Amino acid sequence: MTISGFSRNMLCSCVTAVMLAGCGVLPLSLSKGQDDMQPPIGASGATTQTSAIATHAERGTSWMAPDAKNQDLLYVANRFIVSVYSYPRGKLEGKLKGFLAASGECVDKEGAVFVTSEVGGNIVEYAHGGTMPIETLPAAAEHPLGCAVDPTTGNLAVTTFGNESGSGNLAIYPHAKGSPTTYTDPDILRYYLCGYDDKGNLFVDGLSPPNSGGHFVLAELPKGSGAFTNITLNQRISLPGGVQWDGKDLALADQDTSVIYQFRISGSGGTKVHLTRLGRPAFDVFQFYIDGRIVIAPNDYSIGSKSAWNVLYYRYPAGGTPIRTISKADHEPRGVVVSKASR
Repeated sequence: MTISGFSRNMLCSCVTAVMLAGCGVLPLSLSKGQDDMQPPIGASGATTQTSAIATHAERGTSWMAPDAKNQDLLYVANRFIVSVYSYPRGKLEGKLKGFLAASGECVDKEGAVFVTSEVGGNIVEYAHGGTMPIETLPAAAEHPLGCAVDPTTGNLAVTTFGNESGSGNLAIYPHAKGSPTTYTDPDILRYYLCGYDDKGNLFVDGLSPPNSGGHFVLAELPKGSGAFTNITLNQRISLPGGVQWDGKDLALADQDTSVIYQFRISGSGGTKVHLTRLGRPAFDVFQFYIDGRIVIAPNDYSIGSKSAWNVLYYRYPAGGTPIRTISKADHEPRGVVVSKASR
């Protein structure tokens, strides 16, 4: 069995793992069967692999169809590239290249798209339909994974996984520029994904330290606060996944089950009010995206020599059978986001 990216086929090292206790997910740079104590790609001892990946990432140039800027666009992070499709049709409109490990994505009110690059540690911003970065921000810790834009301020939040010798964190860049303010929660070691609600409250999911069992944690950074509030849920989640406000409730994905749960948050508690079961072939959904009554799921199925990479549309919150499929997606689709054209 091959470990692939944030695949649900997780490496278990229940006694000696520094990164996680029990079974846990590894960042892309520690995937493909590498021992979890080895240095990440780009560190000393990994130069050969770095060179090979960089060559792969730099092959070709970014491109976009002339009419792309006038359409709603679906951006799909596929490790080495970001594929851009017309939305909802799903016609390929362009490709953004040069990534070593594109992972999470988010979008602001103007349609600008932010992409986290898990290897290399950058967050890159593109204008809607653009091919050249308009901003590149350094991550506050190793392996940035998820991001979200505050609808009330335009601030950019980025979650980082950290490395084998240090924890991750949450970084907030004022107006998506400059140097960030970082936040940590003593109950979270590995920070996965994040999402704002419509009032500017930020929710983050992750895993606790090994001495606490390496279990799922959901925390809220209330608007204007400098400290996290941990939230107790009445539903067990095995492996952290996407976090998004759906307009009424907080939607959380469990990567291990391909289920999106909706929670009503009140104070330090979250009550499950519904669930969306993503029917086959959804297998390993990292970061979903809800657009009204549609939820879009990148499907990264990879076990051994078998893989099936596609992007699936489901009714939201009904779930069930996919209503549309973008087949033959590029390498390991991880994050998706929709950018709307100016009207």
